[in-house]
Amino acid sequence: MENLHSLVGRTVDVARGSGYSVQQVRDLERDGVLPPADRTGGGHRVYRQIHLRSALAYRALAAGAGPVEAKRILRAVHAGERGRALALLDAVHADLHTERVDLELAMAAAAAISTEPIGEVRGSDAMSIAELAVALGIPTSTLRHWDATGLAVPDRTSTGARHYSPAQVRDARIVHQLRRAGYRIPRLRAVLPELRRADRSEDLREALSARDTAITARSLALLDAAAALTELIRPTAS
Repeated sequence: MENLHSLVGRTVDVARGSGYSVQQVRDLERDGVLPPADRTGGGHRVYRQIHLRSALAYRALAAGAGPVEAKRILRAVHAGERGRALALLDAVHADLHTERVDLELAMAAAAAISTEPIGEVRGSDAMSIAELAVALGIPTSTLRHWDATGLAVPDRTSTGARHYSPAQVRDARIVHQLRRAGYRIPRLRAVLPELRRADRSEDLREALSARDTAITARSLALLDAAAALTELIRPTAS
């Protein structure tokens, strides 16, 4: 491994090695992503391997965790706060894991409702709570519980009676299918926002596939970041 204090050169050399522009390298130094550069007698910046490695680590971290978290992690590294930097990185991995679990749930949920296309709701499908309960074959108390837990929330008439618009009927149908598939209410809360965003089952599958691709890309970016971060963090170990 090349010594972190070995010379790289000018700002342009770090830019070429990291894929950033000269101005972006200066901005990263200003933001604490890179440690302060040395200066020549004439005031010109002199960069070393630690600056290049930091820029490369930031590029990968920003792709995997977002620029805000990437900056926090690298600032902690350069402040000598190794434990905090690792804790922040652990939190990023934990959040990504949660996203992946929720995605897997959403994919399974999409398969569970595939027998009833979720886009086939007409304007005439607006229903009272009694009508919807009959249509789904469930008691009205179940619909009231879904309302109370935020799963399928209807409008209210002037007298306070529940009235389900076509979109709300659609929500109730989705919840009904997923409950039959064994989903508990806490898990339903995790997957319903994804299911509601698509107008058709095909749209939903495409959206979930795109999200899967994005999560995989972020995971791979964090793997790339790990190598550069190891070089930056381990030399500070006692």
